[in-house]
Amino acid sequence: MEDKKDIRALTKDQLRDFFVAQGDQAFRGNQVYEWLWTKGAHKFEDMTNVSKATRTLLETHFVINHIQVDQMQRSADGTVKNAVRLHDGLVVESVLIPTATRTTACVSSQVGCSLDCNFCATARLKRMRNLQPDEIYDQVVAIDRESRLYYNHPLSNIVFMGMGEPLMNYPNVMKAIEKITSEEGLGMSPKRITVSTSGIPKMIKKMADDGVKFKLAVSLHSAIESTRNKIMPFTTNFPLTDLRESLEYWYQKTKSKVTYEYVVWRGINDNREAVDALVKFCKYVPCKVNLIEYNPIDDGEFQQASEEAIQAYITALERHDIVVKVRRSRGKDIDAACGQLANKS
Repeated sequence: MEDKKDIRALTKDQLRDFFVAQGDQAFRGNQVYEWLWTKGAHKFEDMTNVSKATRTLLETHFVINHIQVDQMQRSADGTVKNAVRLHDGLVVESVLIPTATRTTACVSSQVGCSLDCNFCATARLKRMRNLQPDEIYDQVVAIDRESRLYYNHPLSNIVFMGMGEPLMNYPNVMKAIEKITSEEGLGMSPKRITVSTSGIPKMIKKMADDGVKFKLAVSLHSAIESTRNKIMPFTTNFPLTDLRESLEYWYQKTKSKVTYEYVVWRGINDNREAVDALVKFCKYVPCKVNLIEYNPIDDGEFQQASEEAIQAYITALERHDIVVKVRRSRGKDIDAACGQLANKS
């Protein structure tokens, strides 16, 4: 028999049509759909209110390409990292980050990454393929379970800051978010989801046109063109003027503030010129800045800047009434921190 189709690639209507074509009733499709998405069934035999004959029929035609959490590591600070094995044997990583009041899932959107940021371990893997919507969804379900198990409450936030550039896998990321926010899925509010991009102007405008309700974060790291091109070579195709214009468009359409993710490195962007350039860039659209502690991936050119350098950024941004937070790294002892996801296993 030809390769079986992944049943979760079907819409609810397609499932209903399948059952009608088999001489069964359409509502059977609703039942199976609920098992797949709301109840997260891994196997057809788990679908206990569906007859044995129906389960055999499904088994004949379809597979459920479910992820497996291959390896789970817990950090001293409570962070949990999952090595997630996909149906074809490839592995991605996702992270559960707990705080006193909430738990956040950091999920991957690609196996490897389409981009070439020099400071990021994931970028060295190169992109092997895009993740399917159900593979993204499954990462969230797994972390939600861990959140309930270890922290006694459901997952509260999701950030697309794991492996990959989400906007280079736009259709699948959007379908995954649709499922995550649907009442037939996890029913999470889109306002609790942040999609982080390295800054692809055309796709930022597309998100604005699509009227998305989630939040946008941009990995900026420098508002000086030459510095940005050096640390993120792909940005030579996406100059700051284009990025600025797309963010102005985003704000005009969505009225949603932008978050800039920004790492300060010694000898790269820890000078006055870099600080002034960021302050100027922040004035184009309402925004806030997350200064992120750097997690070295080797002993190379990228090293954490001094506390004085970070303080200089904070002082300058606050003087111009720009909200700034310092994000201390979590999960460093298990290579779960920003930029460290690289499947060492």
